[in-house]
Amino acid sequence: MSSPLSGITVLEIASAVAGPFASMMLADLGAEVIKVEPINGDHARSWGPPFYADNYSAYFASINRGKKSIAINLGTREGIDIARKLVSRSDVIIEAMRPGAADKLGIGYVDSARLNPGIIYCSISGFGQWGPYRNEPGYDIIALAMSGLMDLTGEPNGEPVKFGVPIIDIVTSMYCVTSILAALRMREKNGKGTYIDLSLMDSALSILTHQASQYLAGGEVPRRMGSAHPTIVPYQAFKGSDDKYFIVAVGNDKLWESFCKAIGREDLLLNPLYRTNPDRVRNREALIEELRATFNKSPSNHWIKLLKEAGVPVSPILNVKEAVESDHAKQRGAVLSLAHPRIGAIKVMSNPIKSNNMKVITDIPPPMLGEHTQEVLSWLGYSNEEITDLLRRGIARSLASSPP
Repeated sequence: MSSPLSGITVLEIASAVAGPFASMMLADLGAEVIKVEPINGDHARSWGPPFYADNYSAYFASINRGKKSIAINLGTREGIDIARKLVSRSDVIIEAMRPGAADKLGIGYVDSARLNPGIIYCSISGFGQWGPYRNEPGYDIIALAMSGLMDLTGEPNGEPVKFGVPIIDIVTSMYCVTSILAALRMREKNGKGTYIDLSLMDSALSILTHQASQYLAGGEVPRRMGSAHPTIVPYQAFKGSDDKYFIVAVGNDKLWESFCKAIGREDLLLNPLYRTNPDRVRNREALIEELRATFNKSPSNHWIKLLKEAGVPVSPILNVKEAVESDHAKQRGAVLSLAHPRIGAIKVMSNPIKSNNMKVITDIPPPMLGEHTQEVLSWLGYSNEEITDLLRRGIARSLASSPP
């Protein structure tokens, strides 16, 4: 099978989560990704424990497979020269500095486009390259807080909580990959490069979807509802007599009929308060109390079995261990084991894309800091003597010059 992005070189500059996640997905699609790291490395290298090795956290490993690492000091003229040479030979740049920082270094879009007119340049920041919050620092949790998403997450009478993974970073990275693929397609047609401005805040606002529409159409501010759905009932978590939780998703009136029969509550079908989904939404609290009382009579597995047999969407709520070790996850190859020559096996989550005629995964483990510095510098045309001098003066850092 062929890799769809074979021959495409991607340059990843500056530490963040969205940038590395996006470039990792491009690496999975066959692009050669060169990760430009500070001399001391991407901040995520220290986000642990757990660690696979020194300066190599499990967090870092989770979003950096398939890349080459070059460590250079962008605070020096020689370091900027290296970066500019990389720009001139790349197809795509993903940078995640604060707005204006790359421009000051001479590797912003305008300067990069002069060096390489066909460059596709994607800037990722907290709030975008323009706007009143342009200079504010950007973190996933800040975007969650300011977008309204955090206010929507949590139990009705509880505190607002963040998502279990950096969901805004991940969503932004997906927008990044989508826009880069579109820009590559446009370049095939007109030969021109593209500038892309992505922000965590814009991405967060975009996924408000039906929750925003509830306010925009009706003027009602949505509220936290735990696992419940604002416009579908019942569609939430319940627990059995064993205190184990399970999810029920009754998405239409036909499923409502099957649901009631499966749990032995045909009487609810006759109650006009619950006849249609809008009726059930209006009378949510009374119905949920009825269902909780019923489910409290037997263990969760009892209800899961009955509802599955009736064709009603239902699932136990699994923890991470149960999810990644499930038979389904194993058969679908959800966990990827990558062999690193110095560290050994590195386990990460795999790319979910499955294809019959294109390769959509890499077998290259996440890089150690500066693992490919000498290789990349040679590719740029530096001689062995010049590389040795750059390493000696601390302008670049190489794993090869460090003990294993």
